Amino acid sequence: MTAWVHGVRARSTAVSVGAVCAVLLTLLTGCGSKDPNEGTNGVGRLPAAEIEERAAKAARAAQSVRLSGSVVSKGRTYRLDMRLKDNGGLGEVSARGGPRFELLRVGEDLYLKANADFWADQGKGDEKPDEADLAAARKLEGKYVKVPSGDPAYKQLSGFTDKDVLLDGLLTLNGERGTGDHGEVDGVRTVEVRAAEGDGGILSVSLIGTPYPLRLERGGDAGVVQMLEWDKEFTLRAPEKDQIVDYGKKISAAE
Repeated sequence: MTAWVHGVRARSTAVSVGAVCAVLLTLLTGCGSKDPNEGTNGVGRLPAAEIEERAAKAARAAQSVRLSGSVVSKGRTYRLDMRLKDNGGLGEVSARGGPRFELLRVGEDLYLKANADFWADQGKGDEKPDEADLAAARKLEGKYVKVPSGDPAYKQLSGFTDKDVLLDGLLTLNGERGTGDHGEVDGVRTVEVRAAEGDGGILSVSLIGTPYPLRLERGGDAGVVQMLEWDKEFTLRAPEKDQIVDYGKKISAAE
């Protein structure tokens, strides 16, 4: 009887320990294998190329966006902070080593606002501005100079205010696509699309709501930009007439 009782107790202890181990293993396995796409819009479960396609489609359909960061183009680094919509945009641009300036486009009308240092440097090349240049530049400080559509500067500057042009130029990856890490951008859960294992660019796409592109690390160290405030309304209006300087056909020194 005693041996039988001890045997039952031993088996009961073994079963209890085994049950506890099984429960712990289940909990640990569950924690380790939690689906990172649970509670999301589901794009994280798609192939990388399809995630990229859906992000591009969402960007094209959006009415507005705020784009900020750095862009390297033709050897020059530009810092951007632009709010863009279908009929124009507004914000700030600066080139490395150069002064900051503001851009505003409403429809086809493009305006440039900058400080006196910016205007004094225009067309001078390596020469330092003289007193006459500085005096003329001070008159433009705080004013919106209208950029004529026929001026060589119009095409370049208006590109910074054109949502479709800017996004089409930026949202490019080069190389074979693969799905990268899950993460966050501005508190929003994201999944990465990596091109050429990241060397060709890394695009972070929202896992919450519409799969907007939220961050792009451009390939070849060509800059990093964030794309936030999608479809957030903002006011876009022309300056008051007394704040506008209109020189007519041309403002730049380029021929």
